[in-house]
Amino acid sequence: MSLLSILVVLVHFSYAGFVVAGFILILLGGWRKWNWIRQPRFRWIHLACIGLVAVEAVAGLVCPLTLLENWLLVGAGGSGYDRSFIANLVYNLLYYDFPAWVFIIAYVTLAVLTAIIMILIPPYRRAKPPH
Repeated sequence: MSLLSILVVLVHFSYAGFVVAGFILILLGGWRKWNWIRQPRFRWIHLACIGLVAVEAVAGLVCPLTLLENWLLVGAGGSGYDRSFIANLVYNLLYYDFPAWVFIIAYVTLAVLTAIIMILIPPYRRAKPPH
């Protein structure tokens, strides 16, 4: 078991959590009028994260974090399935046994919806500096 592979799984889980939780919080924040969800940096980073996932899915690419995790597990002499409890829990939350087209539709739909909420709940524009 590779400690680095566990770290990669946790980073992967955090990335996925940012995409999903960010989407939910943006919707909730738009409804509740939370100012922080309109921060341009947060919103553009969020859109870029889900956009990257959608492009990878449509292109048929394997996520680089998945490739790195498997490479680290094999490099540590593991089979790719020998994980600690926490690593296995995180792994089971991230990976499901569905056909690839289900993920492609889910990722692209979430990316499109995220782009739409950029319009419906726009980030604040930066104020122009005084002349």
